[in-house]
Amino acid sequence: MELIDWAIMSLTLLFIIVYGVWKNNSHKNIEDYIRGGNKATWFTVGLSVMATQASAITFLSTPGQAFNDGMGFVQFYFGLPFAMIIICLFFLPVYHKLKVFTAYEFLEKRFDLKTRTLTAALFLVQRGLAAGITIYAPAIILSVVLGWNLKLLVVVIGLLVVFYTLIGGTQAVNVTQKQQMIIIFSGMVAAFIFIVKALPENLSFSNALHVAGLNGKLNVLDFSIDPNSRYTFWSGITGGLFLALSYFGTDQSQVQRYLSGKSLAESQRGLIMNGFLKIPMQFFILLTGVLVFVFFQFEKAPLHFNPYASEKIKTTEGSEQFEALEVANDIIHQEKQKQLQKEDFFSNKASQKKYLQLENQAQINRAEAKKIMEVNQPQIESNDKDYVFIYFILNYLPQGLIGLLLAVILSAAMSSSASEINALSATTVVDLYQRFHNTENEKHYVWAGKGFTLLWGIIAIAFALVGNLFENLIQLVNIIGSLFYGTILGIFLIAIFLKSIRANAVFYAALLTEIIVLIIYSQEWVSFLWLNVIGAVTCVIIAQLFQRIIK
Repeated sequence: MELIDWAIMSLTLLFIIVYGVWKNNSHKNIEDYIRGGNKATWFTVGLSVMATQASAITFLSTPGQAFNDGMGFVQFYFGLPFAMIIICLFFLPVYHKLKVFTAYEFLEKRFDLKTRTLTAALFLVQRGLAAGITIYAPAIILSVVLGWNLKLLVVVIGLLVVFYTLIGGTQAVNVTQKQQMIIIFSGMVAAFIFIVKALPENLSFSNALHVAGLNGKLNVLDFSIDPNSRYTFWSGITGGLFLALSYFGTDQSQVQRYLSGKSLAESQRGLIMNGFLKIPMQFFILLTGVLVFVFFQFEKAPLHFNPYASEKIKTTEGSEQFEALEVANDIIHQEKQKQLQKEDFFSNKASQKKYLQLENQAQINRAEAKKIMEVNQPQIESNDKDYVFIYFILNYLPQGLIGLLLAVILSAAMSSSASEINALSATTVVDLYQRFHNTENEKHYVWAGKGFTLLWGIIAIAFALVGNLFENLIQLVNIIGSLFYGTILGIFLIAIFLKSIRANAVFYAALLTEIIVLIIYSQEWVSFLWLNVIGAVTCVIIAQLFQRIIK
């Protein structure tokens, strides 16, 4: 990184933090602190909702996901627009009518205190874990690639987020997320344009897509009914729908964003905006990853995209095997160029077949390199999906644009983490603390909210400091959510649509359902997306059975 990159990245982040604190540094009461005084317009609500979901993991992992597996991941979001419509029609009117601070406050009015407390506790557990991951994810990747100290980076990112979230509350999170989304969109569009221009001059955009298509990277739709297939049309339209319903309809990190809207209509417009922009945005990010794949068909790709892991393996007994694969990788790249550079390549089936055989061997070598790493250095993550895009950024983007893209990654980390910590604080104050400490002093609850913001920030930083990489970070966040979201959604569906079911039935049904979901996940019977459907449906069915028994 050059001085200009450091300047762009630092000034961008400094502007966001200072602006957020300057605009929102005083709060008269807890409503100002948690609901932002209901000042947000539909545009602010929409961008804030998008920024909360679009963490750094989105911009680090999603291009890597497309690089390895193609565009199929976009199916994960197919249920989201339908979820937004359902939430706008049924969830939002209830929240606004009751003027709740948190989604779980509604459950005490509908059921009882223990159901509210259980649901809030489930949220605190899963979102507390996710907050740590959203800090840890960019920190470990940036530390490995840039050579920065991991623990220091985790602490710096965490403290920056805690600083403006603690001082500014919900409104600071909302206004800073608007700036962050502008930076994020600008950075991704700039990266996309550069990737297209960086492709060989004689390669048109349509031919670049042809290369991607030959490798199966443009297969968007998969109508397989295999429950173990991770991303299919059916899992997206069902499991994705239930996950989106639970995340946007019951997760306080999202509910808090649209409860700060000026009115019910403003909140609804913001959600609809998110529902219909999210799929195109994810499609665009995935397409960026696919073009990075095409770029590395003409530019020699490393055997492994994690430079730290590649260096470490060369100090172990697996060094000779790994270096032999690197030599083979160089030879394969040269042979692929002979086929790709042929004038009639795109009409020559024989050349295309030979190229695909070579690419398949390159993928086999990459898989073999990972196995060597797993055997010789098991303490280091061998999967390099999350390193693909950051490797491309640092090695091929021009000066200035590198700083902008790093600002994008860190902005996304800060925006998502801020929403999570803000929501954790609000839930702790409203759903737990106020139950045991009742006072008419509104300022007391504002200070309590700031105290819990600091506490949850420290917990998230602590979890990030001891965290570890998973197969793919964006999948890890979704897996953690799927373990709890189904049960939580089941409780809310009962509360809104099944008026005959009472408190005890839903409380014990939720406990049993959560146990069932955890067992199913531990046994790996289905893909994680289906856990959302199973959890919600099981909770509803068991609650109905319990209600009949109680009667």
